[in-house]
Amino acid sequence: MNIRPVTPADAENVGQIMYQAFCGIADQHNFPHDFPSAESAVQMAQMCIGSPDIIGFVAETESGEFLGSNFLWRQNSICGVGPITVAPDAQTKGVGRALMQAVVEAGRDTPGIRLV
Repeated sequence: MNIRPVTPADAENVGQIMYQAFCGIADQHNFPHDFPSAESAVQMAQMCIGSPDIIGFVAETESGEFLGSNFLWRQNSICGVGPITVAPDAQTKGVGRALMQAVVEAGRDTPGIRLV
């Protein structure tokens, strides 16, 4: 698995996994969906990726298959984390942990980090 900074070219893949992951949790617990469509999740990904105050990371296999993403919001002295998403078939394999470690490391120079 490779963790690297997110790029604008990643928005479609990040948004698709974001949609799948959030729908999976919502369906499992009978909650309403956070995103009404995959397109809205892609738009959220584009917003996160395009913001100068948000740092993002993606996880991918050695062959380039997307596994998940995470973001660090640096608009304030206390940074926010999220959304963190992992593809449903890649969950429970350490992907989320690796993505969380990446954003914690990126925020080490700040007074604090909180999960949003």
